[in-house]
Amino acid sequence: MEKIKIENLYNLEETIAKDIFEGCTYPWEVLPKIKEYIIELGKTLDKEKFQEIKPNVWVATSAEIAPTAYINGPCIIDEEATLRHCAFIRGSAIVGKKAVVGNSTELKNSILFNNVQVPHYNYVGDSIIGYKSHLGAGVKTCNLKSDKTLIEIKNGKNIIKTEMRKVGAMVGDSVEVGCNSVLNPGTVIGKNTSIYPLSSVRGVIDENSIYKNRKEIVIKKIKQ
Repeated sequence: MEKIKIENLYNLEETIAKDIFEGCTYPWEVLPKIKEYIIELGKTLDKEKFQEIKPNVWVATSAEIAPTAYINGPCIIDEEATLRHCAFIRGSAIVGKKAVVGNSTELKNSILFNNVQVPHYNYVGDSIIGYKSHLGAGVKTCNLKSDKTLIEIKNGKNIIKTEMRKVGAMVGDSVEVGCNSVLNPGTVIGKNTSIYPLSSVRGVIDENSIYKNRKEIVIKKIKQ
């Protein structure tokens, strides 16, 4: 499962949380570490660039936060990020530089890399969204199976047991997810992939793909 290793999904230079990935092979391994990592990292942030607006909530002075946005700690909002009207940070979230968290979008125990956009009615839970990726309106990451069993990462006959009850989506860099799609628990999407609107996605989707439905996944034509 080489293609779903951290280094093949993410540019770690595009997140303030680079160090959390040290010693990990797969991205979901960092999920249990996010809360404590934020608390320790927050203490080291440049006080000229970040303000601790309430306990364990650090917001860059250049970030734009709507008066109606709610931020629960621990949380870090990086430089030039935007939290729009009624954005809801439930806690244990890192929002990258120039990222957008939009109207009625909820984040929980997740990392958004720089320039990520989750701008309209999204739920991002127990997930990692890579650099420049975008979730269309209404896209949800499901992080808990209906039968509450432990989540497995499946790629055909290859299976990795996470030993975790809650794992959302591991979305690589520069991914586009179409409106009202659902990313089922343990979904991994490779870099530069596009997901059609209204898709129900599960398992591992290769990089540089176009996901039309479970039976129709094609390789992108790269423009020269």
